[in-house]
Amino acid sequence: MPTPDGPTPPDATSREPLRLRLADHPGHDQLDGGWWPRSRRLEVELVSLLAGLPAAHGVVERVLCSPADWDDAPRSTTTGDRSVEVLPVLEDDPHVVEVETTDRVLRLLVVPPPFTADQGDEALLAAATRGNRHSAASLLDTVTEHPDVDPADHWHDDPRVG
Repeated sequence: MPTPDGPTPPDATSREPLRLRLADHPGHDQLDGGWWPRSRRLEVELVSLLAGLPAAHGVVERVLCSPADWDDAPRSTTTGDRSVEVLPVLEDDPHVVEVETTDRVLRLLVVPPPFTADQGDEALLAAATRGNRHSAASLLDTVTEHPDVDPADHWHDDPRVG
């Protein structure tokens, strides 16, 4: 069934696996993890993200997104049988999505879809690493300055550690 804003997004089960990496202890660092959507279509990508979030984080109540990351701006989406409000995030740091649940707010890096596999994996690792202090934009700049980093490496926030 079409939504008021356009066609119905595909079911999350018909999509490729979710590229999401969450921190072990959300709420302690600059970012709580990273999400690497496959396109700039927020209406489509949110279906996968919300369906793939672990239930341990609570029931999703609202999503705030950086408008610069998306080609569309839906006002709501659905997860299961519930409608979830979607709003623009009001801060200077682009490349962020905030997922507000009944238990917490998850602040996730949005990795641009065209990143290479190595860049995307490194960005997800960095965003979920304990002690990260980079803003989302700064983290992405660092990853693009050092392409094709081995994703098995450990992310370091200290430039003296190599």
